[in-house]
Amino acid sequence: MSPRRREYDESDVRIRPNRKGSRPRTKERPAHEDAVPGFVVGVDRGRYTVLVEDRLVTAMKARALGRKSIVVGEHVRLVGDTSGDCDALARIVRQDPRTAVLRRTADDTDPVERIIVANADQLVIVTALADPEPRPRMIDRCLVAAYDAGMEPLLLLTKADLADADAFLATYAPLKVRYVVTSLTGDGGLPRGLEELHAALADRVSVLVGHSGVGKSTLVNALVPGALRATGDVNDVTGRGRHTSTSAVALRLPDDDGWVIDTPGVRSFGLAHVDPARIINHFPDLEPGTAECPRGCTHDEPECALDAWVEGGHAGPAGPSRLESLRRLLRARTPGHGD
Repeated sequence: MSPRRREYDESDVRIRPNRKGSRPRTKERPAHEDAVPGFVVGVDRGRYTVLVEDRLVTAMKARALGRKSIVVGEHVRLVGDTSGDCDALARIVRQDPRTAVLRRTADDTDPVERIIVANADQLVIVTALADPEPRPRMIDRCLVAAYDAGMEPLLLLTKADLADADAFLATYAPLKVRYVVTSLTGDGGLPRGLEELHAALADRVSVLVGHSGVGKSTLVNALVPGALRATGDVNDVTGRGRHTSTSAVALRLPDDDGWVIDTPGVRSFGLAHVDPARIINHFPDLEPGTAECPRGCTHDEPECALDAWVEGGHAGPAGPSRLESLRRLLRARTPGHGD
């Protein structure tokens, strides 16, 4: 005997819930009129440390911001829990317009730009006079990046107790770049020249860039007591510093006297984002010499007027080395060449 067939009615029909809800979709984004302003002081694996008034808030980026990068120095707007409690998490929903962006690439042919910091107005190029030896071409690259970003450069020379600074500074005298000279220890164990450096940083947002081992973190720890930035030594074999700082961080100077942004040590500073035609504009000691260049001159050819300009002493004693640095930068923009 076959089993009796069951009769079904509407109560047996199961309707899957509409997971997207019944409200019609809209392209209008929430206005977030209650969003509070904040200043990004640290970034770590998708979490952002943001200063809101007098407290530090942990935040994540809202999905609506998409692939927009948020870096140290950003002025942002947050919603959610901005209490700063240990388990609180806010959302960054808006990014204020940037006043300046410091960029670099891995090399001069890499199309991918890496934004280091936003909204800084001063680039502090930190180099040791010895241990490790200074690399003038790296400094030239940083100067080009600073001028291109609309930032004022400041040369910060460390370890002046190991080598004389005058010969090095003569190379950059035609540029009239501001500089501060410091040495390892002074009164009370603090670096000598610290007061002059503090005066140069006052009321500014300054980003420190330099090789590992040049003393950036040591100076930051002296400028901002309690910063606790890791410090390291120079490798005796390679002559290079060991990476200590692993991420950029913004630190307020005492008495609310400005901000310093310490960055990890860099091995290279690519300028793929800078138009080669603009590079000469960032060598103000050489640019006047291009007035007699032939039309379309690349400034790296036999007919270039810069050779006669430099030979005539118009660019000062450092002219030959500066011209070679310019041409190395221009050649590096061609695949197959390097710094």
